[in-house]
Amino acid sequence: MLSFFYLQDPGVTPNSNGLPGLPALRQIVGALQTFGLVICVAAFVIAAAAWAVGSFGNNSHYAGRGKLGCLIAAGAAILIASANPIIRFFSGIQIG
Repeated sequence: MLSFFYLQDPGVTPNSNGLPGLPALRQIVGALQTFGLVICVAAFVIAAAAWAVGSFGNNSHYAGRGKLGCLIAAGAAILIASANPIIRFFSGIQIG
């Protein structure tokens, strides 16, 4: 019964030269990461403006939505910027 957990290793490991076009794909993903970060900055600025307008206008709904928008934009920026180290940590391989 324990032999199920001791299956043979198939010997398949990730490699960087297995497919043509891998450098182009890396550039595309890097560009998408940059676009994502720029969008997060824009969303943060818009949310901060909504927070300020809501606070100065005594509108707690807009102020609360602005705060939430700032938190979401900051969290998304953290995840986008740390995507490569997170994947490297959990996959256990060296990228690059």
